[in-house]
Amino acid sequence: MKALTSIQQKFILHWGEMGTRWGINRTVAQVHALLYLSPDPLPADEITTLLGVARSNVSTSLKELQGWGIVRLVHVMGDKRDHFESLHDVWEMFRIILDERKRREIDPTREMLRATLNASAEEGLDEFTRMRIQELSDFMETSMAWYTQVSRWPQSVLTRFLRLGDQVLSLLKGGRG
Repeated sequence: MKALTSIQQKFILHWGEMGTRWGINRTVAQVHALLYLSPDPLPADEITTLLGVARSNVSTSLKELQGWGIVRLVHVMGDKRDHFESLHDVWEMFRIILDERKRREIDPTREMLRATLNASAEEGLDEFTRMRIQELSDFMETSMAWYTQVSRWPQSVLTRFLRLGDQVLSLLKGGRG
């Protein structure tokens, strides 16, 4: 990849900033953004040069991105170095990210809520607290049941569903917009 254009730099910097807001290391997000924009797989040393970050940060970032399943190692004919590329299908990439965040963040919370509710009688949990935890648990269970169903939809169906917008609300209200 040649030197980054100003637009590419702006995108990569923004993606890094957004990464920090999503709880992801800035360099991890920037490496991902660079690979996403790259038409060809890149070796780690080129990523280091283009981003101006330490080689160790690039290595750590690549391992994390591979762990998420959104960056993969590839080999380039005639080059002994490892090269890396991002998934380019944004729908698949975000599906993987959502699944991973669900596994890391939502599932443990659901388990904690279930365990708390199961222990509430023995622990002498007051009714107000039990009710609030039950409401949160019900919300999470319903949301995750919906997510599980929708995550299996083909991309074309999901895209059409999302583009319906308020038409879905109208249909659910029986046409009473």
